Amino acid sequence: MYPETTPGVRPGAGLSEDEAVAEARRIITDAYRPTAYRDDTPVPTHGTTPPVAQPGRPPMSQGATDASVLMLAGGTATAMVGGTAAVLMYVSQFADPVVCGLVFGAPTALVLALGRLAKKARPAPDVHHHYEGPVYQDQRNVHSRTTGVWAKTNNQH
Repeated sequence: MYPETTPGVRPGAGLSEDEAVAEARRIITDAYRPTAYRDDTPVPTHGTTPPVAQPGRPPMSQGATDASVLMLAGGTATAMVGGTAAVLMYVSQFADPVVCGLVFGAPTALVLALGRLAKKARPAPDVHHHYEGPVYQDQRNVHSRTTGVWAKTNNQH
């Protein structure tokens, strides 16, 4: 009934046939029983644990967040200007759409232009060079031109 590995010794020696079957069933049942573990240690208030996404807006880079807020603000401002022009034209029953577009669009365009100008009007950074020993500075401009089926580069000083 059992394959013999060593003459006279059978697997599960010391167990009767019924005990061996019961032990085998117990081992198989234990192998397929679901297991669970709950760690009840308190969670630290700070540490090296990575951040977890919170409900609400998804996590974004600072640049993406700034651009998103800028787009929301621009959309809101455009809706307010357009709504004001529409109400004015409806109430007066005489307002010209072109004139309303110029009157209400000019301040918006002016604000956008001033905002762009202010963004580019940063002061130039201070550049400081500190050298020790003899220094040679070469400030020539090299203009390259690549032509031909097989690329040939001609550099002119």
